[in-house]
Amino acid sequence: MNGLEIFLTSLGMILITLLCRAFFMLPEQDLPMPKWLREGLRYSPIAALAAVVAPELVMTQGHLIETWRDARIFGALAGLAFYAWKPSLFGTIVCGTGVMLALRFGVGW
Repeated sequence: MNGLEIFLTSLGMILITLLCRAFFMLPEQDLPMPKWLREGLRYSPIAALAAVVAPELVMTQGHLIETWRDARIFGALAGLAFYAWKPSLFGTIVCGTGVMLALRFGVGW
């Protein structure tokens, strides 16, 4: 691939990304959509996050984990417990990561 092809490919990728991301910002008014769809779209970020995080918790290299001695599970449970106690995103991340790292480096899981 020569320099011109790399430049044109990069330019095309930039334009496609810009159009996809700016599509909802171009109209001056809100796009008309049913109320049920607008309500459903409120949950799409958490659904996308769950779709990314859940497989990472229960799978290793494409296979389900076979043991409970996995620091990720206990880190997720600790983060969930912390969030149930005190709804703080930063505290949840620190608690879950702290438990996971303590088990991984301290116990060797």
